[in-house]
Amino acid sequence: MYYATLTRNRLAQLTAKLSLALIVAYALVPVATAQDTTGDDSTVIYPASYFVQWGPRTAQDMLDRIPGQANTGGPGGPGGGNPTAGGRGLGSGSGGTEILIDGKRTAGKNNQAGGLLRRIAVDQVQEIQIIRGTSGELDVRGSGQVINVVLFEALASQSVSWDASAGMAQDGEFIPSGSVAVNGQRGEFNYLFTLRSNPRYTHSVTHERSILADFGRNDVIVEHRINDSENNEISMNLGYNFSANSSARVNALYAVQDSPTEVSRLTNNLRTTPNTLTTEKEDNPSDQDNWEVGGDYELTLSSGSRLKLLGIANQNNQNSTRERFQLSDDDVFENNLFLNNDRVIQERIVRGSYTMDVFSEQSIEFGVEGAQTILDSKLALGLLSSTGTPSATVGGLIPQNVSNANSIVEELRYEPFLIHNWTISPKMSLESTLVYETSEISQTGDITRKRNFDFIKPKLDLRYDLTPMLQLRGTAERLVNQLNFADFVAANDEQDNDRNLVAGNAGLRQQTQWRYSFKTEYRLPDDVGVMSAELFYADHQDVIDRIDVSTSDDNLASANGNIGDGTEYGLDLNASIRMGMIGLPNLLVSPSFMLQDSQVTDPFTGVERRFKSQFRGMWRLTMRHDIPEWRFNWGFQNFDRVDGGLFRYDVDDIEFEIGDPRYMLFAEYVDKRGLTHRLDIGNVSNNVRCRRRTRFVGRISDNILEEIEGQCTTTGVELSFKVTGNF
Repeated sequence: MYYATLTRNRLAQLTAKLSLALIVAYALVPVATAQDTTGDDSTVIYPASYFVQWGPRTAQDMLDRIPGQANTGGPGGPGGGNPTAGGRGLGSGSGGTEILIDGKRTAGKNNQAGGLLRRIAVDQVQEIQIIRGTSGELDVRGSGQVINVVLFEALASQSVSWDASAGMAQDGEFIPSGSVAVNGQRGEFNYLFTLRSNPRYTHSVTHERSILADFGRNDVIVEHRINDSENNEISMNLGYNFSANSSARVNALYAVQDSPTEVSRLTNNLRTTPNTLTTEKEDNPSDQDNWEVGGDYELTLSSGSRLKLLGIANQNNQNSTRERFQLSDDDVFENNLFLNNDRVIQERIVRGSYTMDVFSEQSIEFGVEGAQTILDSKLALGLLSSTGTPSATVGGLIPQNVSNANSIVEELRYEPFLIHNWTISPKMSLESTLVYETSEISQTGDITRKRNFDFIKPKLDLRYDLTPMLQLRGTAERLVNQLNFADFVAANDEQDNDRNLVAGNAGLRQQTQWRYSFKTEYRLPDDVGVMSAELFYADHQDVIDRIDVSTSDDNLASANGNIGDGTEYGLDLNASIRMGMIGLPNLLVSPSFMLQDSQVTDPFTGVERRFKSQFRGMWRLTMRHDIPEWRFNWGFQNFDRVDGGLFRYDVDDIEFEIGDPRYMLFAEYVDKRGLTHRLDIGNVSNNVRCRRRTRFVGRISDNILEEIEGQCTTTGVELSFKVTGNF
């Protein structure tokens, strides 16, 4: 299975490289197609008339037809979506694509502008701007590019959009979903209310075989895991213009998720004669609800200076239980594990800034951001034991003492900042940022600890339009990565059935990095397409990975901790081409190919290796073909990783993972009533994800092999049919 998967992956990667080379070669052939969409040297403008030929229904449909935007919101960018690639704070910028509505961003983290685009009717959109330069007038900083959706001004308008869909999982389970949104404007007041029900259902099948150190057979495991999740959400986005120079926006969201998981597991023990069969099942309920409220206010003074205030508050309540039962000789399922996690995560962010012009073509923005993040975590563990008193609070089992099981972790962070924007010439702009971050992290409960941190975070972002079509961009910045507060406390180990818990680490500190990148972007003439290439390099400090926190050789344990310094580098290639050179100008092909590598010293073995869970690279090909005369479009997406480097090291085992390419197909038809009918087929190839886990006796540094597990998982083909309309 492993060798077959590797062979398929290598063939797919070779095909990917050849396809990318062919597309670039075709793109260099002069083609006369769509209208000129270039505004100035740094901004590309697509008016509403540009999209009429395709008959889009929403702002998202319009964006999908723009070369270079087919992969907006997907994995990619420096590090291929790796969490080490980004910083924290509302002003840090993602380095990717930011979406604005009428020049304003949505004051929210869970309720963001990207989801609004499918709720904005096409007749409300005046134009879409692709902003590639930097400016003090923008509502975001440090982004690769900004998409600004400009709406028509209207005294009174209202539209209602809705969708209903039916999905089917690999086991035939039927999954209905739908949403309705009311979008409108009354004078200076605009609003969007959305009600959504989006259930999710997955049925994964896992087969595992393991052998012992002497190559003797150990066991065979077959596991079925079913997650049947209900997701219901209501949200609103309100805006009001008090005057031409004063406006405010309020956003709110409330969501409820009931996500139970059922597991059935058969283990055939091959070490006994005759073989023995163990039957287990798990009943794992999981309830979650979260809310968020965000708002911002902007005032433009007569001098042209701007005052901006923004605030966000959210809370996420999570309660999950894992109960494992084993079939006894009396054909009765008996409980042998109870594990409950109860967490409340709260976040509050306030940001204020003042922007003013200081010299010709120069502006300064200064202000301060403050944030409070709180995790209140409780964990209860019950096991079968010959000693102790059973308790109903742990499923009738014996309560276990767990270190760092009940704790409150709180971070208070303050960031005064200064941002200087300088339009050096019509072709060149420079954005300079200086941020001072000071924070306090405290933990109370089972562990009491308080620490203070200070960081200076400079950034330079230089952009030069060598020609109206070719832009060069260089950035250098220091980033402080966002901490996962769940790493501070003990938690359920969801990766290893032989281990119940993952230890917490109250001494964890932020991972930081100095990151450098150089990017070129070339927009082909006549709107044929866009190509880009980016080189990136980063020096990381205090890399977060697994460390040994064992209390004795007989009780090995690990937790996320800081393992030292590391480096990361790579190349990211992207293209998006209209295939007019072969007579198909409405065929948009968007390939991307990213290669990356990294080095850090493993704390368990002392050897140099790459960062955990960081693959060697990624290949993605997205294609959309519009046939306007048929009111029809179709397309596909292929996603594949460059396998061979995805390792995870722990105190007593090493994991290696590979996977097949993943394909998605869709077809969409708009009938004469304006209803959109869409068929999606996900995971067409029923891709297989395989993992090899090598276990050792004691620590892996002792190099005493215990067993090798080979595991492969499939989730099946995913079908969905959706009908969307407006009235």
